[in-house]
Amino acid sequence: MRILKTQTLRGPNYWSIRYPNLILMRLDLEGLADRPSDQILGFYEALVETLPSLIEHFCSPGHRGGFLSRVRQGTYMGHIVEHVALELQTMAGMPVGFGRTRSVAEAGVYQVVFEYQNEQAGRYAGRAAVRLCNSLVETGHYSKEDLEQDLADLTEFRLDAALGPSTEAIVRAAEIQDIPWMQLSTRAMIQLGYGRYQQRVQATLSSKTSILAVELASDKEGTKQILRNAGVPVPRGTVINYLDELENAIEDVGGYPIVIKPLDGNHGRGITIDIDTFEAAEEAYEAAKEVSRGVIVERFYRGRDHRVLVINGRVIAVAERVPAHVVGDGKSTIEQLIDITNQDPRRGVGHDNLLTRIEVDRTTWQLLDRKGYTLDTVLPEGEMCYLRATANLSTGGIAIDRTDDIHPDNIWVAQRIAKTIGLDIAGIDVVTTDISKPLREVDGVIVEVNAAPGLRMHVCPSVGIARNVAEPILAMLFPPGQPARIPVVAITGTNGKTTTTRLTAHIFKQTGQMVGFTTTDGIYIGDNMVEPGDTTGPQSAQVILQDPTVEVAVLETARGGILRSGLAFKDCDIGVVLNVAADHMGLGDINTLEDMAHLKSVVAEAVRPSGYAVLNADDPLVAAMAQKVKSQVAYFSMDPHNELVRKHSQQGGLAAVYEQGYLSILKGDWLLRIEQADKVPLTMGGKAPFQIANALAASLAAFAQGVDIGYIRQALHTFEASTDQTPGRMNLFNLGRFHALVDYAHNPASYEALGGFVKNWPGKRIGVVGGPGDRRDDDFITLGKLAAQMFDDIVVKEDDDTRGRGRGDAAKWIIHGIEEGVGHASYRTILDETEAINTALDGAEDDSLVVILPETVTRAIALIKARNPLPPVKPGLEGAAELKTAPFDQYAQVHP
Repeated sequence: MRILKTQTLRGPNYWSIRYPNLILMRLDLEGLADRPSDQILGFYEALVETLPSLIEHFCSPGHRGGFLSRVRQGTYMGHIVEHVALELQTMAGMPVGFGRTRSVAEAGVYQVVFEYQNEQAGRYAGRAAVRLCNSLVETGHYSKEDLEQDLADLTEFRLDAALGPSTEAIVRAAEIQDIPWMQLSTRAMIQLGYGRYQQRVQATLSSKTSILAVELASDKEGTKQILRNAGVPVPRGTVINYLDELENAIEDVGGYPIVIKPLDGNHGRGITIDIDTFEAAEEAYEAAKEVSRGVIVERFYRGRDHRVLVINGRVIAVAERVPAHVVGDGKSTIEQLIDITNQDPRRGVGHDNLLTRIEVDRTTWQLLDRKGYTLDTVLPEGEMCYLRATANLSTGGIAIDRTDDIHPDNIWVAQRIAKTIGLDIAGIDVVTTDISKPLREVDGVIVEVNAAPGLRMHVCPSVGIARNVAEPILAMLFPPGQPARIPVVAITGTNGKTTTTRLTAHIFKQTGQMVGFTTTDGIYIGDNMVEPGDTTGPQSAQVILQDPTVEVAVLETARGGILRSGLAFKDCDIGVVLNVAADHMGLGDINTLEDMAHLKSVVAEAVRPSGYAVLNADDPLVAAMAQKVKSQVAYFSMDPHNELVRKHSQQGGLAAVYEQGYLSILKGDWLLRIEQADKVPLTMGGKAPFQIANALAASLAAFAQGVDIGYIRQALHTFEASTDQTPGRMNLFNLGRFHALVDYAHNPASYEALGGFVKNWPGKRIGVVGGPGDRRDDDFITLGKLAAQMFDDIVVKEDDDTRGRGRGDAAKWIIHGIEEGVGHASYRTILDETEAINTALDGAEDDSLVVILPETVTRAIALIKARNPLPPVKPGLEGAAELKTAPFDQYAQVHP
């Protein structure tokens, strides 16, 4: 077997809406193409021996062992690779279960799709699965060492990419509350929400965290001084920078026992407690100096260590932190007890596990020396031996929930401290013998205030109740009544996407909101272009969703991006599907119109239940998508008598129709006329039916999102098929004696739509035609036939980029179609696009129309503008100022 290509899908996609994170492998079975598993001697036995846990895969039989029964009966290797890739990830601590395997038109080639939690791990799992299966076929076994290495590598990927327990808790809480989130590309930041409503977190630092408060909390001595001045009980202490200051510092704090710690350390590094000799103090000073320039000397207060978590001014959780320790059993050495403790599956390396492995270090030896112990000492049964001086979970400690035990006075003190320091999220470290009593009664003290406190001890305490500490963080970032989302409108279809996207964005602009939109010619925020180029994929959409100024997102969503990566968003508010027609067929294993419809339906299926899927009722493939969506449905149609629309509106459904020359909105029995089509510049005086359909779709999308009909009318009046607003889409130029039209039609459906306008031109019609080289021969023949029906004279040209075809090959097939077509068009071939355009323009007769279907829109427009076209006549704006209209129940009832 051989992997031909691997893709990573990160959003709702062709294979699944529910499972957005998928690896797609294009796999050539080569010599195994005609050999199902039951015909490979010993394969079943070897697979079971290597991965016995595959017994848990149900597969299509729907029961435990179902997949292995398929292997025994005979299934093809692509299917087996899918399951092995899933199982390897599960064994490495990333449980996944969704997969699909499908053959393609190319013999022996399969698309293997399987879920992942981590992208790198998913891609690795695919390679490892192929490697494992090849080895079982060729040698009958896969070595234990190789399998262990695969699992170790996968585990390393998982740990390297893990969000961390605090971030993970916040993200999971956001998912429960339906708040979208995404990882940003730097500093481990997470964005919660979209556009102007977004908030950011970095672990438990948030958009609302004060930098002054963070700096103060990092200055431990400064924090202590502020709190002392506020009457808060804090340890007596001082800061020194040199060893010769140590002796005086010990006297200043009242003598032994003392604590020595770095001035700006964290996670318990460099801290030594309960020091009672100068020799131990010197050693502790050196340990602290390795971590920080300044060293704190403090009075040591006996008691238990507690962390009080304060969020948005309220105490949310309390945990007692117990330092790393072992408990004797009367027969095991301390070293053996450490090993036994570390076997707890909850313990691991770093912060990504519920508990951290206990490691022996300098502090451990110091504590053992004080008691006269070594690692070989056998502890009496029940005796506790501490291995760390501090109670940090990151050094192997455990946490006991004490949220219900804290005294009200201590709650008041903790909340006052957080406000005094200025932290929105604070971890306050308290040493007291009894947290259920006021601090002053038991000589308790506040030893530290921490910015960005870890949540692990509260989310997953070793003992006691787990506390939902992430929800209050989200409640602070998104108070009741404040949304987390901006409206997201996604628009797809074979033809008309860019025009409809631009018009929809123009409609929303009338409301005064900042609109971000993506098109085939660039990313725009308001009237400003952010980036030029074809920006209809998920990365471009994320630019809009991540921008903090954007209030509405209108996203042109092309097939290529959906195939390559999936959607950029989990769901949208409005999903528009304009049409489904033959284009790019054969690319990405999309071979039929039904395949294309399934691909486009991803946008409709991704609409939220409260939103609308806006569907073309005149296109059966699009209309059928209504059966798959979870949202409300709104239809648009050029036929006011469309039976589907009629039934839908009778049931109270929303629709837009072209009736009696008007663009109108239907809801139930009520009709709202927006405007006459011939007064809408985009429709070329009502003579471009496909532009009327685009205007209906855009108007309906905006109306479904709550835009007032007056704003829609104003937008229709002020939106033109111009080089400024719709470059390359029905751009008509008056060159005095004749007119020129530039349009990016490049497939049969767009040719037919364009023909609806061109055929009505009263003079001679001249076409400069071609098509992208990655289309099929039959597609070019069809373009030729359609051109023969549309034009009197045809100049056949080719794109500069032939996309792998030989020069002149595409033109040859177009001419073949012209010769087969109906009509008497004359034709000639000029392969160079610039020469072809100039030739057509130079030879144009009076009152003729030269239609240019270019590869490069900007070049074609520049060639025309060089001939000084007359300025366009601005349409009237009658009624455009009428921005407010009555609701449905104030309109006269009309039975369309």
